[in-house]
Amino acid sequence: MLAYILGVVLFALGICVSVALHEAGHMLTAKAFGMKVRRYFVGFGPKVFSFRRGETEYGLKWIPLGGFCDIAGMTALDEVTPDEAPRAMWRFKVWKRTVVLAAGSVTHFVLGFIVLYLMAISMGLPNFLGTPHVAALSPCVQDARTLEEYRNPDCRPDSPAPAAAAGVQPGDVIVAVAGQRTPTFTDVIREVQGLSGPTTIEVRRDGEVVPLRVDVTQVTRPVPDPRNPEGPPRIEEVGSIGVSFPREFEYGPLAAIGGTLGYSGDMFAATWQRLLELPERLPAVVKSIFGAERDPNTPVSVVGASRIGGEAVEHGLWQLFLFLLASLNFFVGVFNLLPLLPLDGGHIAITWYERVRDWIRKLRGKAAAGPVDYAKLSAVTMVLVVIGGTFMLLTITADIVNPIRIME
Repeated sequence: MLAYILGVVLFALGICVSVALHEAGHMLTAKAFGMKVRRYFVGFGPKVFSFRRGETEYGLKWIPLGGFCDIAGMTALDEVTPDEAPRAMWRFKVWKRTVVLAAGSVTHFVLGFIVLYLMAISMGLPNFLGTPHVAALSPCVQDARTLEEYRNPDCRPDSPAPAAAAGVQPGDVIVAVAGQRTPTFTDVIREVQGLSGPTTIEVRRDGEVVPLRVDVTQVTRPVPDPRNPEGPPRIEEVGSIGVSFPREFEYGPLAAIGGTLGYSGDMFAATWQRLLELPERLPAVVKSIFGAERDPNTPVSVVGASRIGGEAVEHGLWQLFLFLLASLNFFVGVFNLLPLLPLDGGHIAITWYERVRDWIRKLRGKAAAGPVDYAKLSAVTMVLVVIGGTFMLLTITADIVNPIRIME
């Protein structure tokens, strides 16, 4: 129990540090460009303490679930004092304002990369995303009625080795089987198991997609019985090509840079896909609140992520703990760049809208228009805030009454 509490506290602390650095990203870039930063606070609610250094007040508040960086004149409609007016944010070039607004998300991406890099050189990067990299080729595929026979096949001289014979190489990424895209190794296994005979399998090798003709062999395999998961496995005929996929990727210090960059790219793609799937997964969250089995693929709140982090530490799964922390940073970074108010991405979108609008007006011989009236967007902003708040409340409730567990 103590280890679980420690894990929850550590994960929550990691979130707090991420948020503090997010706001620090805004502050440091604003100061670097000469904008006036009035306040930098970590947390919300009543003030614990604060102090002033130069023109900026720094402080901590009681609720450590956020923070803010108060930059003078973020929009032309904000009130500024006469001495602040020359350094108001809206007076600076569009690209400088964009850098300041995007700095928070960039900070999350940098943090995620650092966590993944440290994992890569110490414990390896887990293949939680299911990337279908070919780790090794089997010397043969044979009938097997037990797991021992499957793991240690008795290869005869004429035993088939479909993948090796077709030219599949360790390091290849299987991207399609019989024309079906296979983003994960689970997809590869599912597609191959239903096939027999010559089949086109596409692999990505050195940045190029290479089509190979693989003779899928039907073999007997022990398969868990879904109707009796605790009982003996069923013996079924399935297709096999003789490849294995890695549980983790290990790198040296230099190779880890490229490996982590590629891994981060896969995580960005997975994060974006999860964002697109949020609306369709929300009903499952609501059902879980009222007693339905919680789908492990449903979204979680900060509370749920912290609980999972606690379980990971309790069971010694530090790799999972760090992966979750990196994933959360990537998610927050991408989410914050969505072109919706009050997110930073919404402010960036308005900044560039004003720039493009005035450029078009200039081409037409017209004077620049005034700044966008944020007050007119307040209704849309409030709707988005209510939707976001409702979503957060639902996920927090589900994570309290019916949490996702990594161990049963």
